[in-house]
Amino acid sequence: MTETRPADAAEGQGVSGFSYRPFIWLAVATFSMGIDGYVLAGLLPQIAGDLEVTPAAAGQLMSVFAFTAALAGPVLGTLTSRWERRTTIVLSLGVFVLGNVVVAIATNYPVALSGRVIAALGGSLLNAAVTGYVIALTPSEHHGKALSFVLGGWMTATALGVPVGLVLGQSSWRFPMILVAVVGTIALVGILLRLPQLHLPGGTLVERLRPLGQPRLVAGLLVTTGILCSSYACFTYATLILGPHFHAEWAMILIMFGYGVSSMAGNAVTGRLVDRFTALRVLTVVLVGLLLNAVLGMIALMFAPAVVAAVWGLVWFFSAGVGNGGGAVPQQARLASMAPDSAAIVMALNGSAISLGSALGSGLGGVALTAGAAPNGLLGVSAVILTITVGLHLLVARSSAAAKAAAK
Repeated sequence: MTETRPADAAEGQGVSGFSYRPFIWLAVATFSMGIDGYVLAGLLPQIAGDLEVTPAAAGQLMSVFAFTAALAGPVLGTLTSRWERRTTIVLSLGVFVLGNVVVAIATNYPVALSGRVIAALGGSLLNAAVTGYVIALTPSEHHGKALSFVLGGWMTATALGVPVGLVLGQSSWRFPMILVAVVGTIALVGILLRLPQLHLPGGTLVERLRPLGQPRLVAGLLVTTGILCSSYACFTYATLILGPHFHAEWAMILIMFGYGVSSMAGNAVTGRLVDRFTALRVLTVVLVGLLLNAVLGMIALMFAPAVVAAVWGLVWFFSAGVGNGGGAVPQQARLASMAPDSAAIVMALNGSAISLGSALGSGLGGVALTAGAAPNGLLGVSAVILTITVGLHLLVARSSAAAKAAAK
């Protein structure tokens, strides 16, 4: 296996300056993470019944994963920063697979929680390592397409892996966890055989956290947290929100498939729009669209006649898929442009912001349900979070414009 450095990689891209080939197995790895991240949301009733806990407690299997990943990401990223990047990706993916095996064979809730923690330790490092690898190996003018391709593995998982997982989950919720482990193992073998080695400069925890000394960048990272928090406040409990309108077991499988296709479409479109327009403009449209969608969806689900509510529920859910899938690339591209000399570090911090948002969203949704809120009311929670996020996004945009004007 040959070793590749960023400069050499750019030279090896050919006339077009970009090739998808080095990233195929990374996309398979994110595919396995995507199944893990989404399939549990469709199986909460089965998990709760088997482990003898409430659906809200079952939802915390997603929260504990996200909280662990948020806290562990920067620390593990620093401890491994001097490692060769392919080695880091392989080890982190191996730990992620192991954690899912533990969950699959868990006999009780505490063991399942422990497995989620193990998987999160691997997943948090894997996310940062993969994103940093892609950015280092790709010319800046092609970051949008490259990130879109690798993140497309995650989006494809929601369209293909999650429905398959839900079908398997009708027999046992443990089978999807085995599916995640199998796909992750396939990715592991492919990465070992086909991914070029890559060495990047190491760093200390202080250096890794240094970008947090920039208020504008911190606010930008909080936008990431807000997007994921608003998403997971609803998605984690999607079966509870839409289940009353679609009683057949196969209906939720098809709905999850539709959400995945919508996410793929959003990711594919914005990945190209970022390279054509500015990440700021694309992200602004996505955020405003998500906010309007949450408000209209809540009104329809709460007050419209049953048939209209069911139809509009699908419109809301699929539109949310487009927005949530489409927000990732412009947000990552914008963050990278705000600190171009620390792009790999910023992406690691963004991974923690993603995990934190996922955890907060799942947690807030569970708290709201435990407090007596109706599942439809979670759209209102999402709308409030998005309102704050849009305001923060506009402040970041204004600050960035002022910084550019001062630099001229």
